[in-house]
Amino acid sequence: MAAGDCDVTMAPEPSGAGEADSEREAEIFKEQGNAFYLKKDYNEAFNYYTKAIDICPKNVSYYGNRAATLMMIGKFREALEDAQQAVRLDDTFVRGHLREGKCHLSLGNAMAAGRCFQKVLELETNSSQALTELKSAEAVLEYERIAEVGFDKGDFRKVVYYMDRALEFAPACHRFKILKAECLALLGRYPDAQSVASDILRMDSTNADALYVRGLCLYYEDCIEKAVQFFVQALRMAPDHEKARLACRNAKALRAKKEEGNRAFKEGSFDEAFELYSEALKIDPNNIKTNAKLYCNRGTVGSKLNKMQQAIEDCTSAIKLDDTYIKAYMRRAQCYMDTEQYEEAVRDYEKIYQAEKTKEHKQLLKNAQLELKKSKRKDYYKILGVDKNATEDEIKKAYRKRALMHHPDRHSSASPEVQKEEEKKFKEVGEAFSILSDPKKKARYDSGQDLDDDGMNSGDFDANNIFKAFFGSPGGFSFEASGPGNFFFQFG
Repeated sequence: MAAGDCDVTMAPEPSGAGEADSEREAEIFKEQGNAFYLKKDYNEAFNYYTKAIDICPKNVSYYGNRAATLMMIGKFREALEDAQQAVRLDDTFVRGHLREGKCHLSLGNAMAAGRCFQKVLELETNSSQALTELKSAEAVLEYERIAEVGFDKGDFRKVVYYMDRALEFAPACHRFKILKAECLALLGRYPDAQSVASDILRMDSTNADALYVRGLCLYYEDCIEKAVQFFVQALRMAPDHEKARLACRNAKALRAKKEEGNRAFKEGSFDEAFELYSEALKIDPNNIKTNAKLYCNRGTVGSKLNKMQQAIEDCTSAIKLDDTYIKAYMRRAQCYMDTEQYEEAVRDYEKIYQAEKTKEHKQLLKNAQLELKKSKRKDYYKILGVDKNATEDEIKKAYRKRALMHHPDRHSSASPEVQKEEEKKFKEVGEAFSILSDPKKKARYDSGQDLDDDGMNSGDFDANNIFKAFFGSPGGFSFEASGPGNFFFQFG
């Protein structure tokens, strides 16, 4: 008969008429309880066993049967009390020791369970059930040991695995469930951790460990205000709960420092904001979500301070912590655009658009792709050394300077390699001027369109002709030295 089966022992012989009547009545209640037990109506079975106990509070089998009933409905703590009462009344009651051991094991006290099963083996040397249950208790002790080592090493996946194995034998152990939930939270599996903690709180709303885990999940999800409330509640239930105390302190410090940084940023005190965000990042390296936001905030500050590489690195750190953080991708992409790293910007905007297909993100991606396309062509503005917003007059002045600087005649006495390089630059300067001095070509160039369309091939020009036309020379021209390393332009 299994540990959860009800007992069908006969009632003891009555010592008197009144007592006999009471014991017969108790036996009737017991038999009715047995009938309901067999029908799996455990609540009714419990009621009738309780009636039997009320009449005969020293009957071992009544406590044993009620313990078996309570075990069937998962009330192992109450079942443990009945099983312990049964063996107190009769230390040779084998089923009582088995049930006590099963209750201890289900509640996670494997060591106490082992003692109970050893007691059974003393009474019944060949009890196969006791031997099986003893092996289960030893397995749970080993799972606990491995999990403890894993937690100390930060191997939270291992802890979750072995707690799941332990809970197969100890389904009512809150301690194992809490340890599993805490590790799930540390692994970033917040919904799973919340679910486990909530199940415990439904049964025991004052469980400080479960309150702590609920707070920990909220804390790691950057819901710091709510997290603090749970930590405070856990400390109210258990003032010496060290984990809740540390988490509460970190949460409050993180909240305060982050708010200070935000305030400094809004006031335009960017250097101060940068330092405050840096200090906040040192508080708790394990808080991934909050730290991702802090890195992104610091990246925004860095871009305001024109520390573009720092800003990019901070956004990258934010993305490493949370690869779904769109705001960090957006900030980094803009920094890439500002520093003309268009390929990187396109990659970021592609990820953003894949995640959130909005018109705004589509346009940002198109803009980056256009700038990338433009960047792969010759940069005529850089060739002339002018800004992209340069006026017509500034473009002419720049051409005059660069054309004279790179004209082949000026380098006629240089080495063949230098002459070739200067001739190339002279042609590029002429090409740049031919495009940027023509409003129609310039507009097409600025918009990223191909200049080969509509017969506007940028290569259809002669650099010397452009030079002559610009300087208005009717005849030849030459460069003559006016001193070592100095030249002046002379029309013929």
